[in-house]
Amino acid sequence: MIHVTTATIALQKRGPDFHDVYIDEFVGLGHRRLSIIDTSTAGNQPMWDSAKRYGIVFNGEIFNYQELKKELEEDGVSFKSSSDTEVLLNLYIREKENCLKKLNGFFSFCIYDKLEQTFFVARDRYGIKPLLYLFDEDKFLFGSEMKAIIEYGIDKEIDPSSLFTYLQLNYIPAPNTIFSSVKKLMPGHYLKVSYKKIETHCYYTIPTSHNTSESLNYDQAKEKLKELLEDSVQRRLISDVPLGAFLSGGVDSSVITALASKHKPDLHTFSIGFRDEKFFDETNYANLVATYFKTDHTVFSLTNNDLLAHINDVLDYLDEPFADSSALNVYILSKETRKHATVALSGDGADELLAGYNKHAAAHRIINKGWQENLIGLLTPVLKTLPQSRSNSFSNKIRQAIRFAEGMKLDSKERYWQWAGFAKEPDAYSLLSESTKQKLDRLEFKSRKEEQLKFISSKETLQEILLTDMSLVLPNDMLTKVDLMSMANGLEVRVPFLDYQVVDFIFSLPDDFKINRSIRKRILQDAFREVLPRELYNRPKKGFEVPLLKWFRTELKSLILDDLLSEKMIREQGIFEYAAIEKLKLQLMSSNPQDIHARLWGLIVFQSWWRKYIKN
Repeated sequence: MIHVTTATIALQKRGPDFHDVYIDEFVGLGHRRLSIIDTSTAGNQPMWDSAKRYGIVFNGEIFNYQELKKELEEDGVSFKSSSDTEVLLNLYIREKENCLKKLNGFFSFCIYDKLEQTFFVARDRYGIKPLLYLFDEDKFLFGSEMKAIIEYGIDKEIDPSSLFTYLQLNYIPAPNTIFSSVKKLMPGHYLKVSYKKIETHCYYTIPTSHNTSESLNYDQAKEKLKELLEDSVQRRLISDVPLGAFLSGGVDSSVITALASKHKPDLHTFSIGFRDEKFFDETNYANLVATYFKTDHTVFSLTNNDLLAHINDVLDYLDEPFADSSALNVYILSKETRKHATVALSGDGADELLAGYNKHAAAHRIINKGWQENLIGLLTPVLKTLPQSRSNSFSNKIRQAIRFAEGMKLDSKERYWQWAGFAKEPDAYSLLSESTKQKLDRLEFKSRKEEQLKFISSKETLQEILLTDMSLVLPNDMLTKVDLMSMANGLEVRVPFLDYQVVDFIFSLPDDFKINRSIRKRILQDAFREVLPRELYNRPKKGFEVPLLKWFRTELKSLILDDLLSEKMIREQGIFEYAAIEKLKLQLMSSNPQDIHARLWGLIVFQSWWRKYIKN
């Protein structure tokens, strides 16, 4: 059982405040604690009920724990601590899996029944908190990160379909991981594990009928959204340690700041700016919002050298290939914020819920196609002669127009998949060596892809696209990024837009409440128009990017040419086809790089991970 201790130590950055393990002849449970509610020793874990039958290890927060505690006390349950962990444990003892429907929060937890020698393992509705597991004929392992499971000396065979998916999307969607033997528990699911038997159950899916809000007109729906969001933010202000909010200067984080500052007059807000990259810098908007709501505002103004200095920290923390390059920004923002606070509120989730991305505007235009869309299709050959990249406004518009025109020719599922990723399927396939291609089961990949796209019909609706974002992009990219990079710095990030009451309400609204030809996130923007500074409106959406293209041509050039993507390493490794990687390198240096930097970053992340966890 020595592994339980080393696996727990592997997660020390997630929980720097306390750790403990429980070991008996059958079971080992380990926990690292980031103390937020009831910071006394009474809140430490593993925690046991008064009869010492049930033990819990729990990651996350239950925001309605005080109401639940009151309910339990009225039922005769007495408590030793004021922690939400003890409430969760006792609620499970009373209600078993039905407890999940009552929880408002984010979580992954395991409850061990010592008498029956069974495990109950659950993950929150939207996958805000991670949960990985391995089940085979002689063991059941689980953890918040892969690095804990690796400590058990598991079989590290790379799953070829996961690798192929990763080369397209830059992340690996649940329930799969980079290893064939390890799975991710899906959001809104729980496991029941007993001797040599495992059952997976779904306890929550986003309700998708429009019925609940049919009686509300647009103005009433705006008021209802404001009310639900304010309740959600208020719930998430509960903390026994310093709490602040991320403030990027976009509408989403500004809404959260506006609502939080109303209930917390001394709110501390945090943003990062890019001194060398004015195209990506949004601190003037963040400062404006902070002044408007009188928050105690801190800007971390970064140079490109500051960003570059943290690349190795980020690569070193990743225990599975994950190549959303904005993880670098989130890492630095979390690291700096942690010097002032242990909890931060964030605006994540609003874009996926309310159609805030370029691809949503593009999909909306295709669903409601007119003469302008057909004209772009006709102009595609001309557009393709122009430079495409993300590094300046003009070439980025050309890149987007070509992506739009190409997407228009595809069926709804293929269009979504292409717009969700960075590489087309044939391009990703060409990167694989002959031996990797032989291991890849194309039918297995196809069935996984179909499962990820199951909500999208041939005549797609915006609702179907947003549902797919909520099940694919949000948990596997956006929330993974925020959880990994914040927890690498011992910071908890709370996401008020993902309160299930907010989500359920938004999904009950018609599409035209969310988007039309002139505005995205329509109902959110309109609901807070009187609350937010006027200057936030009619400004371009920037995104949270890093200047990879420039770096790959300068400071990081040797990483590509002489190190991780060198011919020597690629040929010795045997996973990739060097000729295809050489093509990417040539395109990187050309006048038409397109999205090549994102694909190269995906390869660099994979190589760095492979060197640490497979080669060594």
